[in-house]
Amino acid sequence: MKVRNQTTNKVNVITLGCSKNIVDSEVLMGQLVANDFDVTHEAEKSDANIVIINTCGFIDNAKQESIDTILRYADEKEAGRLDKLYVTGCLSQRYKDELEVEIPQVDAYFGTLELPQMLKVLNADYKHELIGERLITTPKHYAYFKIAEGCNRPCSFCAIPLMRGKHVDRKIEDLVKEAKRLASMGTKELILIAQDLTYYGLEAYGERKLADLLRNLSDVNGIDWIRLQYAYPSQFPLDALDVMAERENICKYLDMPLQHGSDAMLKSMRRGITKRRTIELVDTIRQRVPGIALRTTLIAGHPGETEQDFQEMYDFVEQTRFERLGIFTYSHEENTHSHTLVDDVPAELKQERADAIMELQQGISMELNEARVGQTYKVLFDRKESGHFVGRTEFDSPEVDNEVLVPVERDTFVRLGDFANVKITAATDFDLYGKLV
Repeated sequence: MKVRNQTTNKVNVITLGCSKNIVDSEVLMGQLVANDFDVTHEAEKSDANIVIINTCGFIDNAKQESIDTILRYADEKEAGRLDKLYVTGCLSQRYKDELEVEIPQVDAYFGTLELPQMLKVLNADYKHELIGERLITTPKHYAYFKIAEGCNRPCSFCAIPLMRGKHVDRKIEDLVKEAKRLASMGTKELILIAQDLTYYGLEAYGERKLADLLRNLSDVNGIDWIRLQYAYPSQFPLDALDVMAERENICKYLDMPLQHGSDAMLKSMRRGITKRRTIELVDTIRQRVPGIALRTTLIAGHPGETEQDFQEMYDFVEQTRFERLGIFTYSHEENTHSHTLVDDVPAELKQERADAIMELQQGISMELNEARVGQTYKVLFDRKESGHFVGRTEFDSPEVDNEVLVPVERDTFVRLGDFANVKITAATDFDLYGKLV
């Protein structure tokens, strides 16, 4: 039997970056708790003697945030307020050698797939029987649900394969087991994530299996919503659309980053799809899953992007009228194919183009939201703030999409994590207001 260190053995885990990092931190925390550590997550005031930072290394802003966070806790360690500081995640995977030289106060750096090694340094055992178990950091009624790791796509601008490796599937039976466990803990919404959901099955089964996975997860008692994020458009498995249309607990929602609307840019980005085929795919999705909310993300200012390329993307957004949309400015990432090109679009112009797309989307979103006034929707309530219960319809993911606000009234009783029917009474460009039915 392991005897606990008398000092405290308390760990504060800091998570930066995307939802996939959140899952990694939750898995790490589950392992630490099983090894008798006291664990907190992103505690502002913590008496933890150990800090583990799970970093992001995706684009420049994310890398800078990760470095700033490491430096902040390195100062804490030098001041004697921390015993140990460890860094893991994408930034550590990508720049370990440089970080060890530049920030030597960190006791050890670990890559994205080095959880067992990290636990060993912490004098903890990697418990294989805990596969699929984790300490949830989101509100208990929803959980991010990682179905695969890594990516095999050749996108020219993307460094994710450098940090996450090749695509590796999790088996359907393991995912169903985890879904059942989450449901037993009160999880009502599974948000399916991976670098590429639509590739699912090719590594483990030799064929695309997203439709089969959706059927199996849909059968899990207690799971009311299943939401799909990060679908890749090229070679999209159309049979998954039939499952989405026929199963009530699969949200009519799809997050599918398209990145651009110009053939020249799509080719330069190595996306494996043309503008025409993209438009055909969007039309097919909307025909086979009526009422679906499509979310996409785009990139402004990729090397070689001309004014004509940008105008094509602008026209594409205007004509397609995505329900949800976000846009990044291009980040020139080392060791990617795009890094061999000249980063020839000035930063100010990148931002101008991104702002123009978002202004266009703001108007589209306003029109679509106004069309929902008078309709009644099933809403899942996430939190309470500023005199309102704040929730989401099936057409919205947490944090990135629209929210529904319902005034808190004396005779109103809503528990967070519950569903309720809400009639929409008013709309803004990115929010809806309503009253309980």
